[in-house]
Amino acid sequence: MNPSQNALERARLDYENHLGACRQCAQDRVPCAAAKHLRRLYNNLSRAANTERARHRP
Repeated sequence: MNPSQNALERARLDYENHLGACRQCAQDRVPCAAAKHLRRLYNNLSRAANTERARHRP
């Protein structure tokens, strides 16, 4: 697994773990500010990985 995929997987796991552990997210069923931030990090890494893959296509 290359470093960008590793970071993407880690960001996804951080987000999912937060949703499972955060009382506010569980109680309100609405992501808290920290969850939104973690999701934004995941989305940014995902977008960057897709751009990188597109650059390396022939």
